[in-house]
Amino acid sequence: MADTELQDTEDEGRSGKRKVVIGTIAGVLLLTLGVGGAYVMDWFDLTNTTTVKRADGTVERINAKPVVFYDLPEMTVNLSTQGRTTYLKVRIALEVESEHMVSQVEPYLPRILDAFQIYLRELRPADLEGSAGLFRLKEQLLRRINSAIYPAKVEGVLFKEILIQ
Repeated sequence: MADTELQDTEDEGRSGKRKVVIGTIAGVLLLTLGVGGAYVMDWFDLTNTTTVKRADGTVERINAKPVVFYDLPEMTVNLSTQGRTTYLKVRIALEVESEHMVSQVEPYLPRILDAFQIYLRELRPADLEGSAGLFRLKEQLLRRINSAIYPAKVEGVLFKEILIQ
């Protein structure tokens, strides 16, 4: 009788050890699968890279550039109209590549505002209709600012607010 009790306790001890070993192996396996899945899903993006999928189906990783935004003062101009006066109120942010570029742009701020004022005063309300009109306005402002601050360069012009009254 003592032999069967001793054998039962040995079997229980072995099965308890097996459960611990199997549980440990399962835990390590789940952890490995979780980390591997997170890596595949690009949750561990430790670099400044961006994945770009092209129309032809190819995927390319490019380095993302840091971006700095510089807010210009709010401008209100009257548009070129026949008869009734129409005003344009616009708030613009400039997209530059670094803080150093902001320090290069700031001394030219009066020249930038002058170029914008002159161009905006010649616009008609019909020039600003629709997204195509705003896109053309954005392109023209970018071209004018880059010619005003050359050799410094602004990457983009962003509209924060546009109000035609």
